[in-house]
Amino acid sequence: MTEKVAIVTGSNKGLGFAVVKGLCQKYAGTVYLTARNETRGLEAVKKLNEDGLKPEFHVLDVCDSDSIKNFANYIKTKHGGFDVLVNNAAILEWDEVYPSYEAAKRNINCNYRSLLKLEEYLYPLLRDNGRVVNISSACGHPSNIKNKHWIDTLVNKDVTTDDINSFVDGYLESVRNGTFNMNDFADEGKHAEHRVSKIALTALTMVQQRKYYKRNISINAVDPGHIKTEMAQGGGVLEPDEAAKAVLYLILEASPNLKGIFMGQDKKLIDWYDTEGDYYCKGIW
Repeated sequence: MTEKVAIVTGSNKGLGFAVVKGLCQKYAGTVYLTARNETRGLEAVKKLNEDGLKPEFHVLDVCDSDSIKNFANYIKTKHGGFDVLVNNAAILEWDEVYPSYEAAKRNINCNYRSLLKLEEYLYPLLRDNGRVVNISSACGHPSNIKNKHWIDTLVNKDVTTDDINSFVDGYLESVRNGTFNMNDFADEGKHAEHRVSKIALTALTMVQQRKYYKRNISINAVDPGHIKTEMAQGGGVLEPDEAAKAVLYLILEASPNLKGIFMGQDKKLIDWYDTEGDYYCKGIW
Protein backbone atom coordinates (compact mmCIF):
# COMPACT_ATOMS: atom_id res chain seq x y z
CA MET A 1 0.00 0.00 0.00
CA THR A 2 1.31 3.47 -0.91
CA GLU A 3 2.44 5.49 2.08
CA LYS A 4 0.44 8.67 2.73
CA VAL A 5 2.41 11.94 2.65
CA ALA A 6 1.46 15.37 4.05
CA ILE A 7 3.33 18.65 3.40
CA VAL A 8 3.04 21.91 5.33
CA THR A 9 4.76 25.01 3.94
CA GLY A 10 6.29 27.65 6.21
CA SER A 11 6.03 25.36 9.20
CA ASN A 12 9.04 26.01 11.42
CA LYS A 13 6.93 28.24 13.73
CA GLY A 14 3.45 29.59 14.45
CA LEU A 15 0.42 28.07 12.77
CA GLY A 16 2.43 25.88 10.40
CA PHE A 17 4.35 24.34 13.31
CA ALA A 18 1.09 23.68 15.16
CA VAL A 19 -0.39 21.98 12.08
CA VAL A 20 2.69 19.76 11.70
CA LYS A 21 2.46 18.85 15.38
CA GLY A 22 -1.22 17.95 15.06
CA LEU A 23 -0.58 15.88 11.95
CA CYS A 24 2.31 14.02 13.58
CA GLN A 25 -0.07 13.09 16.39
CA LYS A 26 -2.98 11.93 14.23
CA TYR A 27 -2.08 11.50 10.54
CA ALA A 28 -1.32 7.97 9.37
CA GLY A 29 1.62 8.81 7.15
CA THR A 30 4.78 10.88 6.69
CA VAL A 31 4.55 14.57 7.59
CA TYR A 32 6.94 17.12 6.07
CA LEU A 33 7.86 20.22 8.03
CA THR A 34 9.28 22.68 5.49
CA ALA A 35 11.00 26.03 5.86
CA ARG A 36 13.15 28.29 3.70
CA ASN A 37 15.84 28.38 6.40
CA GLU A 38 17.43 24.99 7.06
CA THR A 39 18.74 25.84 10.52
CA ARG A 40 15.37 27.05 11.78
CA GLY A 41 13.61 24.12 10.17
CA LEU A 42 15.87 21.58 11.84
CA GLU A 43 15.48 23.37 15.19
CA ALA A 44 11.70 23.03 14.81
CA VAL A 45 12.05 19.33 14.03
CA LYS A 46 14.21 18.91 17.13
CA LYS A 47 11.49 20.49 19.30
CA LEU A 48 8.95 18.02 17.99
CA ASN A 49 11.39 15.13 18.41
CA GLU A 50 11.64 16.05 22.10
CA ASP A 51 7.88 15.43 22.32
CA GLY A 52 8.24 12.06 20.64
CA LEU A 53 7.03 13.29 17.24
CA LYS A 54 8.90 12.44 14.04
CA PRO A 55 8.31 14.81 11.13
CA GLU A 56 10.59 14.79 8.11
CA PHE A 57 12.28 18.04 7.06
CA HIS A 58 13.04 19.59 3.70
CA VAL A 59 14.03 23.09 2.67
CA LEU A 60 11.27 24.83 0.72
CA ASP A 61 11.22 28.51 -0.16
CA VAL A 62 7.86 29.11 -1.83
CA CYS A 63 9.12 32.43 -3.23
CA ASP A 64 11.84 30.61 -5.21
CA SER A 65 10.82 28.55 -8.26
CA ASP A 66 14.04 26.50 -8.16
CA SER A 67 13.41 25.60 -4.52
CA ILE A 68 9.87 24.44 -5.37
CA LYS A 69 11.16 22.39 -8.32
CA ASN A 70 13.87 20.78 -6.17
CA PHE A 71 11.33 19.87 -3.51
CA ALA A 72 8.90 18.46 -6.07
CA ASN A 73 11.66 16.31 -7.58
CA TYR A 74 12.54 15.04 -4.11
CA ILE A 75 8.94 14.09 -3.32
CA LYS A 76 8.53 12.40 -6.70
CA THR A 77 11.74 10.40 -6.29
CA LYS A 78 11.18 9.35 -2.67
CA HIS A 79 7.40 8.92 -2.53
CA GLY A 80 6.03 9.08 -6.06
CA GLY A 81 3.42 11.58 -4.93
CA PHE A 82 1.68 13.07 -1.90
CA ASP A 83 -1.80 13.36 -0.39
CA VAL A 84 -2.06 16.53 1.72
CA LEU A 85 -0.77 20.06 1.21
CA VAL A 86 -1.20 22.98 3.61
CA ASN A 87 -0.21 26.25 1.95
CA ASN A 88 0.73 28.25 5.03
CA ALA A 89 3.89 30.18 4.10
CA ALA A 90 3.21 33.93 4.01
CA ILE A 91 4.73 37.31 4.81
CA LEU A 92 3.49 40.70 5.99
CA GLU A 93 5.79 43.73 6.29
CA TRP A 94 4.20 45.61 9.16
CA ASP A 95 6.23 48.79 8.83
CA GLU A 96 4.67 49.71 5.47
CA VAL A 97 0.95 50.26 6.08
CA TYR A 98 0.78 51.84 2.62
CA PRO A 99 3.58 49.88 0.98
CA SER A 100 5.99 50.79 -1.75
CA TYR A 101 5.61 48.98 -5.07
CA GLU A 102 8.50 46.66 -4.24
CA ALA A 103 7.07 45.76 -0.82
CA ALA A 104 3.60 45.18 -2.30
CA LYS A 105 5.09 42.96 -4.99
CA ARG A 106 7.04 40.92 -2.42
CA ASN A 107 3.89 40.27 -0.43
CA ILE A 108 1.85 39.22 -3.45
CA ASN A 109 4.64 37.08 -4.91
CA CYS A 110 4.98 35.16 -1.64
CA ASN A 111 1.35 34.97 -0.54
CA TYR A 112 -0.37 34.47 -3.91
CA ARG A 113 1.88 33.88 -6.91
CA SER A 114 3.76 31.16 -5.04
CA LEU A 115 0.56 29.10 -5.10
CA LEU A 116 0.62 29.20 -8.90
CA LYS A 117 4.18 27.84 -8.88
CA LEU A 118 3.29 25.20 -6.30
CA GLU A 119 0.39 24.15 -8.52
CA GLU A 120 2.70 23.97 -11.54
CA TYR A 121 5.35 21.78 -9.93
CA LEU A 122 3.70 19.98 -7.01
CA TYR A 123 0.10 19.40 -8.05
CA PRO A 124 1.04 16.88 -10.77
CA LEU A 125 2.17 14.74 -7.81
CA LEU A 126 -1.03 15.25 -5.80
CA ARG A 127 -2.83 11.92 -5.62
CA ASP A 128 -6.53 11.34 -6.25
CA ASN A 129 -8.66 11.95 -3.12
CA GLY A 130 -6.03 14.35 -1.78
CA ARG A 131 -6.69 17.42 0.36
CA VAL A 132 -5.33 20.95 0.07
CA VAL A 133 -5.85 23.70 2.63
CA ASN A 134 -4.93 27.27 1.72
CA ILE A 135 -4.37 29.52 4.73
CA SER A 136 -6.23 32.77 4.19
CA SER A 137 -7.36 35.34 6.77
CA ALA A 138 -9.99 37.99 7.48
CA CYS A 139 -8.10 39.94 4.79
CA GLY A 140 -9.05 37.24 2.29
CA HIS A 141 -12.76 38.02 1.94
CA PRO A 142 -14.13 40.27 -0.85
CA SER A 143 -15.77 42.54 1.75
CA ASN A 144 -12.26 44.00 2.07
CA ILE A 145 -12.84 45.56 -1.39
CA LYS A 146 -15.01 48.57 -2.20
CA ASN A 147 -14.28 48.72 -5.95
CA LYS A 148 -17.42 47.35 -7.65
CA HIS A 149 -15.61 46.11 -10.77
CA TRP A 150 -13.19 44.04 -8.69
CA ILE A 151 -15.99 42.70 -6.49
CA ASP A 152 -18.10 41.65 -9.48
CA THR A 153 -15.08 39.96 -11.07
CA LEU A 154 -14.07 37.97 -8.00
CA VAL A 155 -17.49 36.76 -6.86
CA ASN A 156 -18.38 35.53 -10.33
CA LYS A 157 -18.85 31.76 -9.97
CA ASP A 158 -16.88 31.28 -13.18
CA VAL A 159 -13.93 33.41 -12.05
CA THR A 160 -10.65 32.31 -13.65
CA THR A 161 -6.98 32.52 -12.74
CA ASP A 162 -6.61 35.19 -15.44
CA ASP A 163 -9.34 37.23 -13.73
CA ILE A 164 -7.55 36.96 -10.39
CA ASN A 165 -4.23 37.90 -11.98
CA SER A 166 -5.86 40.97 -13.57
CA PHE A 167 -7.13 42.05 -10.14
CA VAL A 168 -3.68 41.59 -8.61
CA ASP A 169 -1.88 43.29 -11.50
CA GLY A 170 -4.32 46.21 -11.45
CA TYR A 171 -3.61 46.84 -7.80
CA LEU A 172 0.15 46.61 -8.27
CA GLU A 173 0.04 48.96 -11.24
CA SER A 174 -1.89 51.52 -9.16
CA VAL A 175 0.84 51.42 -6.52
CA ARG A 176 3.58 51.64 -9.13
CA ASN A 177 2.11 54.64 -10.99
CA GLY A 178 0.77 56.50 -7.95
CA THR A 179 -2.95 56.07 -8.67
CA PHE A 180 -3.67 53.82 -5.67
CA ASN A 181 -7.04 54.79 -4.18
CA MET A 182 -7.48 53.88 -0.52
CA ASN A 183 -11.26 54.11 -1.01
CA ASP A 184 -11.10 50.95 -3.14
CA PHE A 185 -10.56 49.03 0.11
CA ALA A 186 -11.95 48.72 3.62
CA ASP A 187 -10.20 50.31 6.60
CA GLU A 188 -8.81 53.20 4.54
CA GLY A 189 -6.79 50.81 2.41
CA LYS A 190 -4.35 49.90 5.19
CA HIS A 191 -2.18 46.99 4.11
CA ALA A 192 -4.09 46.72 0.84
CA GLU A 193 -1.27 44.53 -0.49
CA HIS A 194 -2.06 41.88 2.12
CA ARG A 195 -5.78 42.10 1.45
CA VAL A 196 -5.15 41.69 -2.28
CA SER A 197 -2.84 38.68 -1.80
CA LYS A 198 -5.21 36.88 0.55
CA ILE A 199 -8.34 37.64 -1.50
CA ALA A 200 -6.49 36.29 -4.54
CA LEU A 201 -5.52 33.16 -2.59
CA THR A 202 -9.10 32.50 -1.50
CA ALA A 203 -10.46 33.06 -5.01
CA LEU A 204 -7.78 30.76 -6.43
CA THR A 205 -8.94 28.06 -4.02
CA MET A 206 -12.28 27.96 -5.82
CA VAL A 207 -10.69 28.02 -9.27
CA GLN A 208 -8.40 25.12 -8.36
CA GLN A 209 -11.29 23.16 -6.88
CA ARG A 210 -13.10 23.26 -10.21
CA LYS A 211 -9.96 22.03 -11.98
CA TYR A 212 -9.38 19.03 -9.71
CA TYR A 213 -12.97 18.14 -8.83
CA LYS A 214 -13.11 15.02 -11.01
CA ARG A 215 -10.18 13.53 -9.10
CA ASN A 216 -12.06 13.95 -5.81
CA ILE A 217 -9.42 16.33 -4.47
CA SER A 218 -10.77 18.69 -1.80
CA ILE A 219 -9.29 22.21 -1.93
CA ASN A 220 -10.46 24.63 0.74
CA ALA A 221 -9.43 27.93 2.33
CA VAL A 222 -9.38 28.75 6.05
CA ASP A 223 -9.35 31.95 8.08
CA PRO A 224 -7.57 30.59 11.18
CA GLY A 225 -8.28 33.74 13.21
CA HIS A 226 -5.97 36.33 14.76
CA ILE A 227 -3.08 34.24 16.03
CA LYS A 228 -0.39 35.06 18.58
CA THR A 229 2.58 34.95 16.22
CA GLU A 230 5.40 37.25 15.12
CA MET A 231 3.18 38.36 12.23
CA ALA A 232 0.39 39.48 14.59
CA GLN A 233 1.82 42.75 15.84
CA GLY A 234 -1.70 43.95 16.57
CA GLY A 235 -1.89 41.43 19.41
CA GLY A 236 -3.16 38.01 18.41
CA VAL A 237 -5.80 36.37 20.55
CA LEU A 238 -5.46 32.71 19.57
CA GLU A 239 -2.68 30.29 20.41
CA PRO A 240 -1.38 28.51 17.27
CA ASP A 241 -2.60 25.12 18.53
CA GLU A 242 -6.15 26.50 18.82
CA ALA A 243 -5.99 28.13 15.38
CA ALA A 244 -4.75 24.87 13.86
CA LYS A 245 -7.94 23.00 14.78
CA ALA A 246 -9.93 24.10 11.73
CA VAL A 247 -7.03 23.23 9.42
CA LEU A 248 -6.63 19.80 10.99
CA TYR A 249 -10.39 19.26 10.78
CA LEU A 250 -10.35 19.81 7.01
CA ILE A 251 -7.48 17.35 6.62
CA LEU A 252 -8.43 14.63 9.06
CA GLU A 253 -12.18 14.72 9.66
CA ALA A 254 -14.19 16.73 7.15
CA SER A 255 -16.32 15.00 4.54
CA PRO A 256 -14.58 14.74 1.15
CA ASN A 257 -17.71 16.41 -0.21
CA LEU A 258 -16.68 19.65 1.46
CA LYS A 259 -14.99 21.31 -1.50
CA GLY A 260 -14.09 24.83 -2.56
CA ILE A 261 -15.26 26.48 0.65
CA PHE A 262 -13.97 29.26 2.91
CA MET A 263 -14.04 28.16 6.55
CA GLY A 264 -13.64 30.23 9.70
CA GLN A 265 -11.63 29.33 12.77
CA ASP A 266 -14.88 28.15 14.42
CA LYS A 267 -15.36 25.63 11.56
CA LYS A 268 -18.36 27.59 10.28
CA LEU A 269 -18.53 28.38 6.57
CA ILE A 270 -17.85 31.97 5.52
CA ASP A 271 -20.11 33.26 2.75
CA TRP A 272 -17.73 34.34 -0.03
CA TYR A 273 -20.57 36.01 -1.90
CA ASP A 274 -21.77 38.21 0.99
CA THR A 275 -19.71 41.23 -0.03
CA GLU A 276 -21.60 43.54 2.34
CA GLY A 277 -21.03 41.29 5.34
CA ASP A 278 -18.91 42.10 8.38
CA TYR A 279 -16.03 39.82 7.42
CA TYR A 280 -13.27 42.25 6.52
CA CYS A 281 -10.04 42.78 8.45
CA LYS A 282 -10.39 45.75 10.78
CA GLY A 283 -7.58 48.01 11.99
CA ILE A 284 -5.35 45.45 13.71
CA TRP A 285 -2.28 47.40 12.71
